[in-house]
Amino acid sequence: MLAEIRLKQFRSYHDDSFEFSQGVNIIVGPNASGKTNLLEAILVLAKGSSYRVKDADLVQFKAPWARLDTRLVTGAERTVKIVLEPLASKTYELDSKLYKRLSLQHSLPIVLFEPNHLQMLSGGPERRRNYLDDVLEQTAPGYAALGRQYKRTLAQRNSLLKQNHTTTIKSQMFPWDVRLSQLAGQMVRARTQLVEQVQTLLPELYGNLSRTKTKVAISYGSEWPSDSYETQLLKKLEAGLEKDRLRGFTGHGPHREDLVVLFDGHPAQESASRGEARTLVLALKIIELQLLAQARGSIPLLLLDDVFSELDGARRHALTDHLKNYQVFITTTDADVVLQHFTDVCNVIALTK
Repeated sequence: MLAEIRLKQFRSYHDDSFEFSQGVNIIVGPNASGKTNLLEAILVLAKGSSYRVKDADLVQFKAPWARLDTRLVTGAERTVKIVLEPLASKTYELDSKLYKRLSLQHSLPIVLFEPNHLQMLSGGPERRRNYLDDVLEQTAPGYAALGRQYKRTLAQRNSLLKQNHTTTIKSQMFPWDVRLSQLAGQMVRARTQLVEQVQTLLPELYGNLSRTKTKVAISYGSEWPSDSYETQLLKKLEAGLEKDRLRGFTGHGPHREDLVVLFDGHPAQESASRGEARTLVLALKIIELQLLAQARGSIPLLLLDDVFSELDGARRHALTDHLKNYQVFITTTDADVVLQHFTDVCNVIALTK
């Protein structure tokens, strides 16, 4: 948990410091007051990079460098320095030890919700696959490497599909089909297991947050059972080689599958309101928080950007009540709501333009 932070020449901050509580911290202020920039600074200190921009864009306009410092409640200290001139560089200092890269071992576990995550339900399947893969990369040892191997193998197969000589393609394709099927089976089993874990937690959590009786359910939309996936995919790749060759890409595998989300038995894309979608994504993020805590052995930080939008008063209170045992950072422009309802139970950080 973070005790305090100092930002120097970072984004909109010239030299500012903030103290945090170990519970819910609400960052309130008008648009363009630096709320999201403060969340971004916490993320950079925890993981080493931004979710929005490149390192060079984190440095204040016309400044040659930026620096972030934080002290944890344990007394540990960490610093991130981004230098643009004379040579671009980024360094990390953890308790007086310097590092050029921030490994998973040296990162702080952290979960982020930001408005673009709402497109996970309304957007295409890729966003839902990315959600599963992002969680697995943080919680399942070896999954990140597995994903990279799958992408490289898929790229090689797609490259072969674009060759003009059909005989050459057939003779070269089989070993790539076998390898792709093996990696795909491992990915699908990991995704399926994760979805089953999430489903055991999701209905009750969604009900607590939404204060409704709406039934939500998720499942992994795999083409075949996970225990026979390799065999079934290999047969499909061999039988569909000509069709894949004509379209120039591999039409089957985990890169084409989806996470199915249902509200009262109906697809979320068709039936969920914006408030319901926001509550569901928040529930998924809270479950991600719990899974990450189990995997890393420490409680993650939770960043919630503009989370109160489209949530009524009951859902706002349900959210803050549920998160009171975590260190949470919530941004909002709704100062009146914060002053009326949250000053007694949350640490409020007020920003001005």
